[in-house]
Amino acid sequence: MRPIVRDALGVGVAVGALGLSFGALAVSSGLSPAQACALSLLMFTGASQFAFVGLIGGGAAAAVATALALGGRNALYGLRLAPHLGHRGLAAHLVIDESAAMAVRDTPADTRLGFWSTGLAVFGFWNLATLIGALAGNAISDPSAFGLDAAAPAAFLALLAPRLQGREPQAIAALAVVAALVAVPLVPAGGPVMVAAAVAMVVALARGGEGAGGFGRPVAGEGAGTCGGSPAGLGGA
Repeated sequence: MRPIVRDALGVGVAVGALGLSFGALAVSSGLSPAQACALSLLMFTGASQFAFVGLIGGGAAAAVATALALGGRNALYGLRLAPHLGHRGLAAHLVIDESAAMAVRDTPADTRLGFWSTGLAVFGFWNLATLIGALAGNAISDPSAFGLDAAAPAAFLALLAPRLQGREPQAIAALAVVAALVAVPLVPAGGPVMVAAAVAMVVALARGGEGAGGFGRPVAGEGAGTCGGSPAGLGGA
C-alpha cells in the first residue's frame, strides 16, 4: 500500500471517530437518525454540520448562515484543486480540509491520489460513524449526561488550536472571543459566532491576510503534509 493511501485511511479513521459525536449530538438536538445521516451524506463538511445542529434550536436562519459561512472555505480549496481533478461534480462534494491538505503534492498524479483517497476515506468513515452515533444517541435518554452537548465546542477548538501558533493569530482569536462574549446578550442564538467570525476576518484582512491557510505550498517529501501536517486535524471534514 502506498504511503499516501495509508495516511489517507488514517485520516479517515480519525475523522470518523468525530462523526460518532456528531451523530449523537444531532439526535440530542432534535434531529432523527435519518436526518443526521442525510446531513452527513449531503452536506459533508464537519464543522458546518456541528454548527448547524448546535444552533438549530435558536432558529433555522442562524444555523444555516453559520454553516454556510464555515463551509465557504471549501470553495477556495476547490478553485485551487479544480485544474488537477476530473469528475468535478463528485470531486466538489469531497473538497474538505483533509482532502485539500493531502492533495498538496509534488506531482499531479500524487495530488489526485492524495485528494481522492482521503476524500473517499473520510466520506466512508464519517457517514458510518454518523449512523452509529445517531443510533446510540437515540437510545440515550439524556445525552448531555455523557458530555455530548460539549462535542461541538470541542470540535471547533480542535480545528482552531493548531492554527494559533503565533502572536498574531492568538491576538486575533482573543479579539474574536471578546467580541462574541459582548454580543451574547445583544444578538439571537448563533449571532455571537457570526460576530466573532466577522471580527476575525476584518482584522486578518487589515493585516494583509498573513498566515491565512497554507494550501499550495510544496511538499518536502512523500510523507510530508499528510495526517500529521494537516492544520485541520480532526475538525475539518
